[in-house]
Amino acid sequence: ARWIFEPGHTGAEFCVRHMMVTFVRGHFKNVHGTLEFDPDNPEDGSVEIEINASELWTGESERDGHLRSDHFLDVVGHPMIAFKSTKVERVAGNEGKVTGDLTIRGVSRPVTLDVRYLGKWKSPFNDTRIGFTAKTMIDRHDFGVSWNAEMENGGVVVGNDVLITIDAEAILQTE
Repeated sequence: ARWIFEPGHTGAEFCVRHMMVTFVRGHFKNVHGTLEFDPDNPEDGSVEIEINASELWTGESERDGHLRSDHFLDVVGHPMIAFKSTKVERVAGNEGKVTGDLTIRGVSRPVTLDVRYLGKWKSPFNDTRIGFTAKTMIDRHDFGVSWNAEMENGGVVVGNDVLITIDAEAILQTE
């Protein structure tokens, strides 16, 4: 079955270490994508996701501007973040792994998302919907997102590892 992400109920979040003592989280709304998915045969599925990088929000406009700059995401030169699956596998129950190519800042690298299928339901809007949550950890340097500054104590301002979480609600288009 073909599904399309419902942008108002689909989002992506990142979480990265800040100054070695805490974490900063950022959000992207209006995540767009399509999905081929059958709960009985998830291995035959596929997913494509597009995120407008300029829609980044961390709650602090100055930091948002810096993250959009060429020090980090370079949204002028690379306005989209994208993921395209190459393999879907069921692990157990509603848990699975989706491997594919993640493109950030024009650099594509293979990543594997740990995915949980949240179910299928009829909505009050006369359509059928499904839900997922997915997570992966990346090293931002692998994608050319390398800006940093050293602190007096020997640490760095921004950690290398970035946790990415995607929460998706999709609407059935065709069986």
